[in-house]
Amino acid sequence: MEEVIEQLRELNEPVPVPLELPEEETLVEIQEQILIHLPFALREYLLQVSDVVYGRLEPVTASDPQSHTYLPEVAATAWSLGVPREFVPLCEDHGNYYVVEEDGTVLLWEAETTEINEDESWESVWHWVRDVWLES
Repeated sequence: MEEVIEQLRELNEPVPVPLELPEEETLVEIQEQILIHLPFALREYLLQVSDVVYGRLEPVTASDPQSHTYLPEVAATAWSLGVPREFVPLCEDHGNYYVVEEDGTVLLWEAETTEINEDESWESVWHWVRDVWLES
Protein backbone atom coordinates (compact mmCIF):
# COMPACT_ATOMS: atom_id res chain seq x y z
CA MET A 1 0.00 0.00 0.00
CA GLU A 2 2.75 2.47 0.92
CA GLU A 3 4.48 1.89 -2.44
CA VAL A 4 1.25 2.58 -4.31
CA ILE A 5 0.65 5.77 -2.30
CA GLU A 6 4.21 6.92 -2.98
CA GLN A 7 3.82 6.22 -6.71
CA LEU A 8 0.52 8.12 -6.85
CA ARG A 9 2.08 11.11 -5.10
CA GLU A 10 4.96 11.15 -7.60
CA LEU A 11 2.58 10.98 -10.58
CA ASN A 12 0.06 13.53 -9.27
CA GLU A 13 -0.66 16.01 -12.06
CA PRO A 14 -0.88 19.73 -11.27
CA VAL A 15 -4.38 21.13 -11.80
CA PRO A 16 -5.73 24.71 -11.53
CA VAL A 17 -7.94 23.87 -8.55
CA PRO A 18 -6.38 21.01 -6.58
CA LEU A 19 -8.61 18.59 -4.71
CA GLU A 20 -8.50 18.33 -0.94
CA LEU A 21 -8.40 15.24 1.22
CA PRO A 22 -11.51 14.69 3.35
CA GLU A 23 -11.63 14.49 7.13
CA GLU A 24 -12.85 11.34 8.87
CA GLU A 25 -16.09 13.09 9.84
CA THR A 26 -16.77 13.84 6.17
CA LEU A 27 -16.65 10.12 5.43
CA VAL A 28 -19.13 9.49 8.25
CA GLU A 29 -21.47 12.05 6.67
CA ILE A 30 -21.06 10.39 3.26
CA GLN A 31 -21.90 6.98 4.74
CA GLU A 32 -25.06 8.51 6.20
CA GLN A 33 -25.95 10.02 2.80
CA ILE A 34 -25.47 6.83 0.79
CA LEU A 35 -26.75 4.52 3.56
CA ILE A 36 -23.92 2.04 3.16
CA HIS A 37 -20.70 1.39 5.09
CA LEU A 38 -17.50 2.37 3.27
CA PRO A 39 -15.11 -0.61 3.10
CA PHE A 40 -11.86 -0.08 5.02
CA ALA A 41 -9.51 0.14 2.00
CA LEU A 42 -11.85 2.60 0.27
CA ARG A 43 -11.84 4.77 3.42
CA GLU A 44 -8.02 4.63 3.48
CA TYR A 45 -7.86 5.59 -0.20
CA LEU A 46 -10.25 8.52 0.30
CA LEU A 47 -8.36 9.81 3.36
CA GLN A 48 -4.87 9.43 1.89
CA VAL A 49 -4.83 9.89 -1.88
CA SER A 50 -8.24 10.92 -3.22
CA ASP A 51 -6.71 14.31 -4.03
CA VAL A 52 -4.45 12.77 -6.70
CA VAL A 53 -5.14 13.52 -10.35
CA TYR A 54 -3.51 11.11 -12.76
CA GLY A 55 -4.20 9.56 -16.15
CA ARG A 56 -7.60 9.23 -17.78
CA LEU A 57 -9.45 7.55 -14.90
CA GLU A 58 -11.05 9.67 -12.19
CA PRO A 59 -11.80 7.67 -9.04
CA VAL A 60 -14.34 8.97 -6.54
CA THR A 61 -13.57 11.81 -4.18
CA ALA A 62 -15.13 12.90 -0.90
CA SER A 63 -14.26 16.51 -0.15
CA ASP A 64 -16.09 18.63 -2.75
CA PRO A 65 -19.85 18.11 -3.28
CA GLN A 66 -19.57 20.16 -6.51
CA SER A 67 -17.09 17.74 -8.08
CA HIS A 68 -18.27 15.31 -10.75
CA THR A 69 -16.34 12.62 -8.85
CA TYR A 70 -18.09 13.25 -5.50
CA LEU A 71 -18.90 9.80 -4.12
CA PRO A 72 -22.59 10.33 -3.25
CA GLU A 73 -23.31 11.69 -6.75
CA VAL A 74 -21.35 8.94 -8.50
CA ALA A 75 -23.13 6.35 -6.34
CA ALA A 76 -26.58 7.77 -7.11
CA THR A 77 -25.86 7.68 -10.84
CA ALA A 78 -24.34 4.20 -10.76
CA TRP A 79 -27.21 2.75 -8.73
CA SER A 80 -29.78 4.38 -11.02
CA LEU A 81 -28.12 2.65 -13.99
CA GLY A 82 -28.38 -0.76 -12.37
CA VAL A 83 -25.25 -1.21 -10.29
CA PRO A 84 -26.38 -3.37 -7.36
CA ARG A 85 -27.01 -1.27 -4.25
CA GLU A 86 -24.63 -3.31 -2.07
CA PHE A 87 -21.60 -2.09 -4.06
CA VAL A 88 -19.89 1.27 -3.55
CA PRO A 89 -18.70 2.80 -6.84
CA LEU A 90 -14.98 3.50 -7.02
CA CYS A 91 -14.62 4.82 -10.57
CA GLU A 92 -16.72 5.29 -13.71
CA ASP A 93 -15.06 4.25 -16.96
CA HIS A 94 -16.98 4.72 -20.26
CA GLY A 95 -20.29 3.85 -18.58
CA ASN A 96 -18.85 0.87 -16.71
CA TYR A 97 -18.18 1.09 -12.98
CA TYR A 98 -15.43 -0.32 -10.82
CA VAL A 99 -17.18 -1.08 -7.54
CA VAL A 100 -16.09 -2.12 -4.06
CA GLU A 101 -17.68 -4.99 -2.16
CA GLU A 102 -18.17 -4.86 1.60
CA ASP A 103 -15.04 -7.03 2.06
CA GLY A 104 -12.97 -4.57 0.00
CA THR A 105 -12.77 -6.57 -3.24
CA VAL A 106 -13.01 -4.41 -6.37
CA LEU A 107 -15.15 -5.70 -9.24
CA LEU A 108 -16.14 -4.39 -12.66
CA TRP A 109 -19.83 -3.76 -13.40
CA GLU A 110 -20.43 -3.59 -17.14
CA ALA A 111 -23.13 -1.31 -18.52
CA GLU A 112 -23.65 -3.42 -21.65
CA THR A 113 -24.68 -6.53 -19.69
CA THR A 114 -25.73 -4.70 -16.48
CA GLU A 115 -23.84 -7.39 -14.59
CA ILE A 116 -20.66 -7.84 -12.63
CA ASN A 117 -17.88 -9.27 -14.81
CA GLU A 118 -16.61 -12.18 -12.70
CA ASP A 119 -13.34 -12.24 -14.66
CA GLU A 120 -12.41 -8.71 -13.59
CA SER A 121 -11.63 -8.47 -9.87
CA TRP A 122 -8.94 -7.10 -7.60
CA GLU A 123 -8.21 -8.06 -4.01
CA SER A 124 -8.47 -4.49 -2.75
CA VAL A 125 -8.69 -0.84 -3.77
CA TRP A 126 -4.87 -0.70 -3.60
CA HIS A 127 -4.52 -3.62 -6.03
CA TRP A 128 -6.98 -1.88 -8.38
CA VAL A 129 -5.01 1.38 -8.13
CA ARG A 130 -1.78 -0.43 -8.98
CA ASP A 131 -3.17 -2.64 -11.76
CA VAL A 132 -5.77 -0.37 -13.38
CA TRP A 133 -5.51 3.31 -12.44
CA LEU A 134 -1.72 3.57 -12.58
CA GLU A 135 -1.78 1.74 -15.93
CA SER A 136 -4.41 4.05 -17.46
